[in-house]
Amino acid sequence: MYYSQIRNYDTANGVGIRTTLFVSGCTRSCEGCFNEEYKNFRNGLLWDKETETKFLKHISSPNINGVSILGGEPFDQIRDNSLVNLIQHIKFETNKNIWIYSGYVFEDIIKNPKRKAILKGCDILVDGPFEKTLKDARLSFRGSSNQRIIDIQKSLIQNLIVLYDI
Repeated sequence: MYYSQIRNYDTANGVGIRTTLFVSGCTRSCEGCFNEEYKNFRNGLLWDKETETKFLKHISSPNINGVSILGGEPFDQIRDNSLVNLIQHIKFETNKNIWIYSGYVFEDIIKNPKRKAILKGCDILVDGPFEKTLKDARLSFRGSSNQRIIDIQKSLIQNLIVLYDI
């Protein structure tokens, strides 16, 4: 897996002070995409053990409330197990909450076993493609009104979409 950017301190992509990982690679073509250069699966740097060790050490700080994963498209990171393994390591090593953003919708993610494995390790999903005509700067943690903020674990248990109450 390649990544395009790590923001050590971010308040725009989830509740609290977060560390945000922007993975590289996306097969979607959302009009108005704000990370067009991140669509290339080889953009940026290769995620390696050293990067992961530094990342886990940083997010272990009590100043960091959680991790947010954006892209590119996180749910296109299914060519290998790098992202699912990272999510498992985040939970095991730090137990920080994980927000993940996707142009896919929850209902489609759970149909693919590899994508569902990524989803199951996370806490909050902001789903749906950015839609330029539904753009609304007043929305918290999302760009357009079609996007939902979903409590993943409750949704999986109840077998229906449970929206996260900010």
